[in-house]
Amino acid sequence: MAASLTASISLLFQRHIISPVMHLLRVGASPRRLAWSLAVGVAVGINPLLGSTTLLCLAVAFVLRLNLVASQISNHLVYPLQLALFFVFIDIGDRIFHTGKLPLDREALLSAMRHHPLATTRMLWSWEWHALIVWTLFSAALIPLVALILRPALERLLLKLHTETPA
Repeated sequence: MAASLTASISLLFQRHIISPVMHLLRVGASPRRLAWSLAVGVAVGINPLLGSTTLLCLAVAFVLRLNLVASQISNHLVYPLQLALFFVFIDIGDRIFHTGKLPLDREALLSAMRHHPLATTRMLWSWEWHALIVWTLFSAALIPLVALILRPALERLLLKLHTETPA
């Protein structure tokens, strides 16, 4: 059971992350630009404004002339982190700005966001705004760090592509 789960995860990772990135390298995307595109996708993907990542990521990648596909790959990859970090950003924002306790518990808040996203966002705008400030500061450090980590790996992938013999 564990071996088949590991194999399935490996196959999904290969199919939805590695293969598309390899394709982007094959068609001429530079490792540097891909690293920055993936890093921006990660940062935008964890922002505390639930439901905003796809459009925001497209807009930021377009404005910065980054690779739209790469930024969306990493944006969608980190979705579970967005949910996990949402309350972290809210809590840190509350501690810094003394916003006060959220009017809903975590389960009720997630349910409200799923069923009534606009109304919930309006109700929680003070908490969201403060969480967005915390996220922005965090992202300013995260983006260059992720790009710095990814670039050598992408350069190795590109080198591997150039050294492979065509079938």
